[in-house]
Amino acid sequence: MKITVSINLGGYSFNIDEDAYDELKRYLKNLELHFAGEESASEILSDIETRISELFRARLSSFKQVITMDDVRYAISVLGNPEDFHDEERKSGSEKFSSPGYHRMYRDPDHRIIGGVCAGMGAYWSIEPWIVRIIFIALILAGGLGLLIYLILYIVLPEAKTTSQKIEMKGDPVNIRNITDAVKNEFDTVRRNMKL
Repeated sequence: MKITVSINLGGYSFNIDEDAYDELKRYLKNLELHFAGEESASEILSDIETRISELFRARLSSFKQVITMDDVRYAISVLGNPEDFHDEERKSGSEKFSSPGYHRMYRDPDHRIIGGVCAGMGAYWSIEPWIVRIIFIALILAGGLGLLIYLILYIVLPEAKTTSQKIEMKGDPVNIRNITDAVKNEFDTVRRNMKL
């Protein structure tokens, strides 16, 4: 028999074993200390908590309702420890693609012109969105098939709303480094737009 604790993580409620709770609390505290000097620390930690919540929800089922130590260790192995990621050890482009993350197509709301379908397809295939846009324009001019395909994709493809979805859209692993980079890029974009 084990004691369970009820927690709220990333906006979801979980029942978690007491020893797993202690391990998760220690991990989150280490992350908090690691990002203490960052300007965007609260957003980074919030996105990491959201990702942990996604990983936990994927491990629960109708037969398994409690987060265990194995689940916490799995989440930590997926995200990595902060000391594993130092700026001087950044991966090169070829190494980045040798260990891809979960790859899914989304609509990209950050680079959209109409609905984000072309931008999302460009991010998914690692090509410039204008190339996909030209293909759709050519298909529209050739008989309107491009418009039908675009509308179907707009309905079928979900919008990338969370940081982890935006990272998955590019095929990168959703780990601490990529979440940190994505949040910093968003902060820089907002800062640049405010100066204009």
